[in-house]
Amino acid sequence: MNPYEAEAIIANLVKSWIRSRVDRFMEWVDRNLQQEVWNPQANKERFAPSAVEVLRIMDETLEAFFLLPIPMHRVLLSDLMTGLDRCLQHYIFKAKSGCGSRNTFVPTMPALTRCTTGSKFHGVFKKDKSHMARRRKPQVGTINGDNSYGISQLCVRINTLQHIRKELEVIEKKTIIHLKNSGATHPDDIVNGSGKKFEISAGACAEGIQQLCEAIAYKVIFHDLSPVLWDGLYVGEVSSSRIEPLLQELEQNLEIISATVHDRVRTRVITNIMKASFDGFLFVLLAGGPSRAFTQQDSVVIEEDFKFLMDLFWSNGDGLPTDLIDKHSTTVKRVLPLFHTDTDSLIEQLKCVTLDSYGSSTKSKLPLPPTSGQWSPTEPNTLLRVLCYRNDEMATKFLKKTYNLPKKL
Repeated sequence: MNPYEAEAIIANLVKSWIRSRVDRFMEWVDRNLQQEVWNPQANKERFAPSAVEVLRIMDETLEAFFLLPIPMHRVLLSDLMTGLDRCLQHYIFKAKSGCGSRNTFVPTMPALTRCTTGSKFHGVFKKDKSHMARRRKPQVGTINGDNSYGISQLCVRINTLQHIRKELEVIEKKTIIHLKNSGATHPDDIVNGSGKKFEISAGACAEGIQQLCEAIAYKVIFHDLSPVLWDGLYVGEVSSSRIEPLLQELEQNLEIISATVHDRVRTRVITNIMKASFDGFLFVLLAGGPSRAFTQQDSVVIEEDFKFLMDLFWSNGDGLPTDLIDKHSTTVKRVLPLFHTDTDSLIEQLKCVTLDSYGSSTKSKLPLPPTSGQWSPTEPNTLLRVLCYRNDEMATKFLKKTYNLPKKL
């Protein structure tokens, strides 16, 4: 047998060895993921024990590969790393799957109505509130009734992906050392070359962390705190249904999350929760359903409550940086002045921006502006919604005459 044939046979045997190892690894990943409960008490670092085992087996597999008495480690390394990368990507996908996203938790906006002016609301809101809750339930998506999707468990999933991301760098450095020891020239270039790094898994970790940060944020605000936000804030009399109950429960959740999530991603998680809470605040004001109505005078309370919400995240300088809070509060701050603008001015603004958006053909009849969800004081649907929740006669007459909006859903 000539040397070329011998080398080809050895290469094929090693490729078969790689396939066998990778297949066994994939089976192990599936089996252990089924047993994983994402328990925050499992270890002091608060990441999943299964991740420790996954990384251990990857490391051992690479060690075994470099112990093989063959001259072509450099050539066949990409086959092994691609297979391991695929298995790890599978683990990462399973770790984040089923956890939801923004759309999982944000309820569908109720149909637009106009206010019943002069009413004190108390007698009718119990019925409306239960109706709202029934309508919202399918949208919120309580996830499978499984405790492995609780807030602490979602934090463990984030910690796990962060741990994998960090350990991949360690494994790549060890691989370079193995290549040096096997006599390869320019081992750094080999590992950094195409197919020789865990690029798919590293990217999947980054994407998964962001997805889980968003899932935690919108689950906390729109699902876990739904009784005090969606079913409580400003329902009935504004002065007697203010933001304090929401702040108390939100603070408790922030304490749990801060104590559980890895410090390298803590600011990102809290920032996402802040963004979700600001979204929730605007959602209540602009899409809160017929159980809510605001007078022009209520704007003082609303602006004060939003300041309290921002202060919670600032936490006397111990929380998020002021510039980060200012950046994400811009939309709310731009919309809130509409609530102390007089009704006549709001109607004129709505007519002007509708004319700008739809052209002169709208002069005879204003079209109902579609919901974009991009709230702005110059956006027709935002102005329309402020009028829909304005508790005065001029607003309700304009909405009846112009759009024929009902008083009830």
